[in-house]
Amino acid sequence: MFKILRQTPCLVPAILLFSWACVSAQNVQYKPVSREIVESRLEKYAGNDKQREATLKQMFTDAGCGDQQISEQPVRGSKLSNVICTLPGSSGKTIIVGAHFDHISDGDGVVDNWSGASLLPSLYEALKAVPRKHTYVFVGFAEEEKGLVGSEFYVGQMRKGQIAATDAMVNMDTLGLAPTEIWGSHADRGLNAAITLVARQIHVTVTDVDVERIGTADSESFAEKRIPSITIHSLTPEAWKAHILHSSKDKITAIHKDDYYQSYGLIAAYLAFLDQISREQLERKKH
Repeated sequence: MFKILRQTPCLVPAILLFSWACVSAQNVQYKPVSREIVESRLEKYAGNDKQREATLKQMFTDAGCGDQQISEQPVRGSKLSNVICTLPGSSGKTIIVGAHFDHISDGDGVVDNWSGASLLPSLYEALKAVPRKHTYVFVGFAEEEKGLVGSEFYVGQMRKGQIAATDAMVNMDTLGLAPTEIWGSHADRGLNAAITLVARQIHVTVTDVDVERIGTADSESFAEKRIPSITIHSLTPEAWKAHILHSSKDKITAIHKDDYYQSYGLIAAYLAFLDQISREQLERKKH
């Protein structure tokens, strides 16, 4: 069943806050997978990081990412590779969707960050059924826990033309502890405005919770190259005080399944919406 994000009529005063609110006045279409599939992929967290790399690649394959679309990028200085699935578009423009799959030894690393990595194949499935303007590049990053190693290597391999053609980088890290949140102080203002608009349209909540005192995220590797970037997460102050991350408490039982699937639905709608928006339009939201 296709989900259709119907644009609120452009005469509604609140929507007039967004200069590009009518861009998708047609229909933004996407086809989310079932909750059962999303949760079954979340449950495949077992193993060390090399096994997770293989699991993620297999899940992309199972989602329909063919041999010509899937690849592994060996990361210099690491035994791990970035896992990449590409959904071709028609415009020459790109949107990168990322999440790291590595974890530390304490706990099972389900929240941080199999919760993000395991959503990548499901987001690919949500978008693939409809022709897209943008090429979507879904990347499972290696070695984030050792200092953004995988994402920095990925960005370092991008040519100037590829950087210029990248309209957005959407990063997912630590989902399912609560309803969807964004790292607002480090988010591109245009991307921030876009997810707020989409959340309103599908009647879900997205809040701004900054995490710079806690750590960093793979989106920062892209922001340094001036690629519009955003990190979507769920790390509330309460969850941080409960010491769930980097501890034995990081288990699948810490995930709130309703919040997790709602985050998946919002991110799928958000990515489909971004296909209607150019980098230039996002830039105008900064002024």
